[in-house]
Amino acid sequence: MRVLILGAGAIGGYFGARLIEAGHAVDFLVRSTRAAILTADGLRVHSERGDFARPVNAITSVDPQTDYDVALVSCKAWDLDSAVASIAPGIGQRTRVVPLLNGMRHLDALDAAFGASRVLGGLAHISVTLDDDGSIRQFGALERLTFGARDGTGSVPETVTTGLLQLGPMAVHSSNITLAMWEKFAFITTLAGATCLMRGSIGEIVATAEGMEIVKRLYAECRSTADGCGHALSDAAVAEAARILSAKGSPLKASMLRDLERGARTECEHILGDLRLRAESSGLDTPLLSSALAHLLVYESARLNGPQTVAR
Repeated sequence: MRVLILGAGAIGGYFGARLIEAGHAVDFLVRSTRAAILTADGLRVHSERGDFARPVNAITSVDPQTDYDVALVSCKAWDLDSAVASIAPGIGQRTRVVPLLNGMRHLDALDAAFGASRVLGGLAHISVTLDDDGSIRQFGALERLTFGARDGTGSVPETVTTGLLQLGPMAVHSSNITLAMWEKFAFITTLAGATCLMRGSIGEIVATAEGMEIVKRLYAECRSTADGCGHALSDAAVAEAARILSAKGSPLKASMLRDLERGARTECEHILGDLRLRAESSGLDTPLLSSALAHLLVYESARLNGPQTVAR
């Protein structure tokens, strides 16, 4: 299988490494600075599953003559427009795009660019980060890439299904990918909203009775929004989310909080903002979701505009 991966950051680089191990031809479409690092040092992954360190094919533009089977997209939400433009030359009639962004809003842009029949549903469950030296580090053992055809958009070509499933147990071909994406949407919004609002890990938050109650109510708002949009979450997904979001001593933080802690831009509008708009369109009141979003929007304003004058 011929694979195009947009970027070689934490998620794209990790799953790209595993696809190479599975015997697939992988091209990483990266900026020139990242290409220089990959050329000099190769792609390096540190993981409990096993480290990866070898040269990879890094490209800075797509040759339109290359016939890709699948393109993995895992950029930040604000980079989606440039991502679409950069991968467009490599998206042929048989290419399938697998987005690994959180939330749902990106699907509209991808459908408009490539046609809904070429855009699959996809999501990643993994905790990874890009270290300062350009290597990728995985935390914990969870690693899952779920993909499937969305409702009414066609099927997944056999080449893509077979190729991705060669990743082994980490690859899941979902028969209801839209619901799976909504289940993660509700979970990740709760995780991001709670940990950013209270600037702490799940373990630190639920160590207080007030924190535990806030997390429960925030997840209830997100779950109700999914229901209101016609996607009732499965009992299994709700139980798993409740377990993770109430785990005592858990060091789990949303990547959005890590972005906030280092003064970086967040995806608050793409995730929390989009879910709040969907709640409003369903006539739902979501005070905790709105509070978490407002907290992040204030942060974003301060990040862009600098320190404000303090009255004394």
